[in-house]
Amino acid sequence: MANENIDAKNSLPAKLAPEKFFLGRFGMTEGALERILGTALGRKADHADLYFEYRNAEALSLEDSIVNRTSKSVSQGVGVRVCAEDRTGYAYSEEVTVDRMRIAAEAARAIANDTNAAAPAVRVGQPVARHELYELESTPLEVPLEERARILGEIDKVARAFDPRVKNVMASFAAERKVIMVVTADGRIAADVQPLCRLNVTVIADDGRNRQIGSSGGGGRVEWRFFLENDLWREHTIKAARQAITNLDAIDAPAGEMVVVLGSGWPGILLHEAIGHGLEGDFNRKGVSAFAGRIGQRVASELCTVVDDGTMPNRRGSINIDDEGTPTSRTVLIEKGILRGYLQDRMNARLMKMEPTGNGRRESFAHAPMPRMTNTFMLAGESDPADIIRSVPRGLYAVSFGGGQVDITNGKFVFSASEAYLIEDGKVTRPVKGATLIGNGPDVLTRVAMVGNDLALDPGVGTCGKDGQSVPVGVGLPTIRIDGITVGGTSA
Repeated sequence: MANENIDAKNSLPAKLAPEKFFLGRFGMTEGALERILGTALGRKADHADLYFEYRNAEALSLEDSIVNRTSKSVSQGVGVRVCAEDRTGYAYSEEVTVDRMRIAAEAARAIANDTNAAAPAVRVGQPVARHELYELESTPLEVPLEERARILGEIDKVARAFDPRVKNVMASFAAERKVIMVVTADGRIAADVQPLCRLNVTVIADDGRNRQIGSSGGGGRVEWRFFLENDLWREHTIKAARQAITNLDAIDAPAGEMVVVLGSGWPGILLHEAIGHGLEGDFNRKGVSAFAGRIGQRVASELCTVVDDGTMPNRRGSINIDDEGTPTSRTVLIEKGILRGYLQDRMNARLMKMEPTGNGRRESFAHAPMPRMTNTFMLAGESDPADIIRSVPRGLYAVSFGGGQVDITNGKFVFSASEAYLIEDGKVTRPVKGATLIGNGPDVLTRVAMVGNDLALDPGVGTCGKDGQSVPVGVGLPTIRIDGITVGGTSA
């Protein structure tokens, strides 16, 4: 391997040559990969693959007006997977050597209950075409730590100057660059270099009577100048401070069933949790999702079209290839209320006799892939957002959400609103606190009565958890009116 392909500062490819990076770094040959995959596959297995990963990450955070924590980590490893019918064997090693990979391959095959010792011929070398969604000249990892710390200090000053009731500011910035390579038993080699960064701002306000929190942030697969252009860091700071101060004057949220208007952008997290997980292939293959067996049926208002799109440039949830080496795609899940498909990885697609959609994702080399979302959102409609508000005599306008949970088997969800307002006589009036939305995902979609023309995606902060694994995702939503959600609050 020629040294000019390695960025000495971060031990990562300076340009996109990840296949050569791995083969050179670990002294691998295509012949060695073929023998390991042959060991893993066996006659009774349906699929086997190798997943290589090298990750370099840095983070720093500010609290009490000082940058009080920094961290840097480098990790590498390889995972070996064997699929036999609906069984999966997975083993991994942080030591990337031929011997360790052979042992992992034997372990994975044993887990998949394939004890046949015969190793079929494997021929590696077919490259997989991938998207070019984030071809960056540099990443925030190349920016001096002092510059990143300076911006955190400016965030602290701007937030405290917003209002004297701001008592504390917490800000953090994290960045990573991950190199992956997937080699499959059918001969394909797919590789990618994946940058990612995220800025978070949290503001605590206190007026002597109560304390409230506001938060904002953003990021994506972007360069450092993304945060500097148009003072984006300042925008997030002001938004977090304004939310905290606004909530100081909030009244208790009403309780009961009412019309709810969801604002554009981040409120799409409700769509992600209440609807998106139920459309992942594994839940539907096992028949545990509320959407199982319903392709071609009406599951939502005809105003609703929901897609998952991993091909959007520079977005947090976008990837050139998924973690099985399949190029990502734009998948229509619900079209004008009709269920059209599911999100698929290779194994579930094979078992369901469908095509993979490029949604096989994993947290790291220590985890097997599973169907996961990328950027999931509802398409824009035709209504003016102002007209949607004016159409509501009394209701709730939810602008931002905090935590939530959903039961995949029946679609029931509970979400807490971190910023919400009353709608009275067609006007947004008083801020409210303590509002939770309680409902059923498939049922809520049928109650969508108006869809705005203002589709917005979240600013780039989403992280999705499933079966103990976390991956970056994006969400989006236009302003929508839902006729009838139970609002949990403290006033009748």
